[in-house]
Amino acid sequence: MKHKVLQFGRLTPSLEQQLGAAFDCRRLADEVDPKAFLAAHGREFTGLATMGFADAALIESLPSLRVISSFGVGVDQIDLQAAARRGIPVGNTPDVLNDCVADLTIGLMIDVARGVGAAERYLRAGSWPRAPFPLQRRISGKRLGIVGLGRIGHAVARRAIAFDMDIRYHNRRPVSDTSMAHEPSLVELARWCDFLVVIVPGGAATRHLIDEAVLHALGPEGFLVNVARGSVVDEAALVRALREQRLGGAALDVFEREPQVPAELIAMDNVVLVPHIGSATVETRAAMAQRVFDNLSAFYETGKVISQATA
Repeated sequence: MKHKVLQFGRLTPSLEQQLGAAFDCRRLADEVDPKAFLAAHGREFTGLATMGFADAALIESLPSLRVISSFGVGVDQIDLQAAARRGIPVGNTPDVLNDCVADLTIGLMIDVARGVGAAERYLRAGSWPRAPFPLQRRISGKRLGIVGLGRIGHAVARRAIAFDMDIRYHNRRPVSDTSMAHEPSLVELARWCDFLVVIVPGGAATRHLIDEAVLHALGPEGFLVNVARGSVVDEAALVRALREQRLGGAALDVFEREPQVPAELIAMDNVVLVPHIGSATVETRAAMAQRVFDNLSAFYETGKVISQATA
């Protein structure tokens, strides 16, 4: 008999086909009354394939659950403690998306500093014949501060070296395998750098890590780039800093209330906004889907997932 797996959220079509072929997979979204369905059938499922969500209530509704496999590296919407109390491993998809997120980060830095998107809008509006587009800023040779020197942070740093950037980073603890300078104070890192790239996990521990003090230290010639989670930045403080010209600009892939984006940010030409596309390439999404499947398969074969998320 096939292992029974519950699917929470819509996954890629190819992954849904894989899951359906290998397991007895049921999509919760197909049920007219999901709550009633879980009450009646929740105990039948030993696996959960999810689009990044599994709160304590969902985990509790699945009393036979043995493994969770999540599409994405972020686990801030998965109750890891609730899973750990029952000995349920949570698989996620690290590493396979590092390059694409790092590529986008560099692209956002170039865009916000050089005004690429704003310049395109300027041209399309027919403004070029009347006056040249205003001078912008370079990124080569500038100072880069990385908040969160993990896998993606390292990938960003490798790319930034090609732009002759001076790099420092802020972590809770210094990283042993790097020669880059560790800055214990986030405010001091913001005061030092020209570009502050944020790539830390979401969740309560990092909520509003980038606050009024950090934005003030970054200053009117500094740029904020957030490819982490929207909750990491105090969005209201960011809007105020930009509106009052106390910050040079911002490039954001993530937002506090996705998919809602503050109208004030949308109206600003010194802000680059993209709709959470850090891993959104054909190649990376295929690799992420495969890891979701492989985590489930490996668990049912060996009792362990390939890549296990930690708090």
